[in-house]
Amino acid sequence: MSISQNLATILQQIQSVTEKANRQPNSVKLLAVSKTKPVEDIQQAIDAGHRAFGENYVQEGVEKIQHFAGNSQLEWHFIGPLQSNKTRLVAENFAWIQTVDRLKIAQRLNDQRPENLPELNVLIQINISDEESKSGIAPNEMLELAREISLLPRLKLRGLMAIPKPESEPEQQRIALQKMEELFKQLQAEFSDIDTLSMGMSDDMQSAIECGSTMVRIGTAIFGSRA
Repeated sequence: MSISQNLATILQQIQSVTEKANRQPNSVKLLAVSKTKPVEDIQQAIDAGHRAFGENYVQEGVEKIQHFAGNSQLEWHFIGPLQSNKTRLVAENFAWIQTVDRLKIAQRLNDQRPENLPELNVLIQINISDEESKSGIAPNEMLELAREISLLPRLKLRGLMAIPKPESEPEQQRIALQKMEELFKQLQAEFSDIDTLSMGMSDDMQSAIECGSTMVRIGTAIFGSRA
C-alpha cells in the first residue's frame, strides 16, 4: 500500500468511528507522525493532501521544517519530550508543542517565540497512567499549570495531550481515556479557547475518538514501520 492509500484508509476509519460515536463530521484531526521518516515520504503525504505533521526529535524536525519552508500550508507539531536547552529551536520553528509539562519550559518557549510569528499553540501533557517512564504532569496539577500558561502572551493554550499505557483489555484502556475526557472538560469550563484533546494512536484510536479525542497521532499505519 502506498502512503496516499494508507492516509485515505485511516481518514475513512476516523470518519466511520466519528459517525458511530455520534460526533460531528471532521471533529477529529489526523496528525501524521513523521519522526525518523525521510522527506520523500512526507512529500508523498503532502501530495496526497495532508498538511499536519508531528515530530519527536527537535533537530530532525527543524531540518524537515526548513526543507519544506516554501509550503506555508504545512502545520508542524512537536510531540516529543523537550529539554530546556532545546526550547529555542521549538519556539522558532514549530506551530504547536504538545508536551509542555512544567512552567519553566513554558516560560522559555514564551520568551523565545519570535514576535513576527503567531502565538505558539500549547498542549499540556498529562501522565494519565502514572508511569514513571513517561513525561507529563499528574492530573491534579493540570489547572495550576494551565493558569500559569494562560498568562504568557506568546503562548496560546489549546488543550491536553496524553499517551495512555497500552492495555490488553479494552475496558482498562477506556478508563484512562475517559479520565482524559473529564480533565479536558474541566479545562474547557475554565478557559474559552480550549479545543484540542490529542490522544489516540494506531492501537487505541477508536476508543480515543469515542472518548472525545479531537486529534489522533498516527505514524506506522501511514508511513510503515520505522527502520
